[in-house]
Amino acid sequence: MSLYKTILRPIFFQFDPEKVHYFTFDMIKLMSRIPGFSALTRSVFKVKDVRLERKLFGITFPSPVGLAAGFDKNAVLFNELADYGFGFIEIGTVTPKAQAGNPKKRLFRLKDDQGIINRMGFNNDGIQPAVEHLKKNKGKVIVGGNIGKNTDIPTAQYTQDYCEVFEALHDYVDYFVLNVSCPNVGSHAKLGDKDYLLELISAVQKLNNAKTEKRPILLKIAPDLNPQQLDEIIEIVAETKIDGVIASNTSVNREGLKATEETLAEIGNGGLSGKPIKDRSTATIEYLAKTSNKAFPIIGVGGIHSAQDALDKIRAGADLVQVYTGFIYEGPSLVKKINKAILKST
Repeated sequence: MSLYKTILRPIFFQFDPEKVHYFTFDMIKLMSRIPGFSALTRSVFKVKDVRLERKLFGITFPSPVGLAAGFDKNAVLFNELADYGFGFIEIGTVTPKAQAGNPKKRLFRLKDDQGIINRMGFNNDGIQPAVEHLKKNKGKVIVGGNIGKNTDIPTAQYTQDYCEVFEALHDYVDYFVLNVSCPNVGSHAKLGDKDYLLELISAVQKLNNAKTEKRPILLKIAPDLNPQQLDEIIEIVAETKIDGVIASNTSVNREGLKATEETLAEIGNGGLSGKPIKDRSTATIEYLAKTSNKAFPIIGVGGIHSAQDALDKIRAGADLVQVYTGFIYEGPSLVKKINKAILKST
């Protein structure tokens, strides 16, 4: 049992999840300023081995284990988080203008289920602060940019918002993710519409193709899609030549939870992450990989709380994996455990 799970997590879990999130950010920032701390952290958590390298869409990832978007929304901690063994870190979701997101309280732990429900609503500081932080990139890790739209805008402006963030972040990130599947923002249905996705991806691809250096573009999808909708995703990838898919985002499905109906009613709406969506996410990956005959790269995310969970996603067809909720429940040693298990399985 790790120090994190026996001492730190029980303390953290006594307090409001969102406050703990920002407290840990401050602590990691503070600790990293102590001479030698970053080097010590790397020596404890980082696994360096060429066998972990993965080459996808023109990028060499030093390890297949990444940190999913939503953790470092404003790109303030990616340099420090790189010391914990991640092969890549996805910042965002970034929107053109700063927005406060949904009213608090909006982040909830389901301890018995080892899950989290959030309805943050793309709270972030907007483009400019993200760019300023990304300019301080020390080059220790691959950085992805997860991009979205501002919430209170007319539907005609959706594509413009994505394009604006793409243009602003292009020089500072290694790849992009179009976040069209978050259940906590308005007009969720339109963002999942096939015709609209074709329009959005084509617009971003047009900007990308005009660049001297193109960036890989991926689509992040929900774990709640049915086979017909997943077939549409496969068709969209083929038609637009987008670089890959991230499967999956948080879920609106509440089936099979240990949490009581009363608890869930009290929490209200939001996206579910963590162990409860593990199998749904893995099934989505497997369907995409098998049905498309592995026609495109897949990043697997959703419910990875152990090395075995990560291996299951890789066997299902994921080329890379990302953690988030598992990182909160299991602690930073999770990344090292996954990397070591991958080495053992090769």
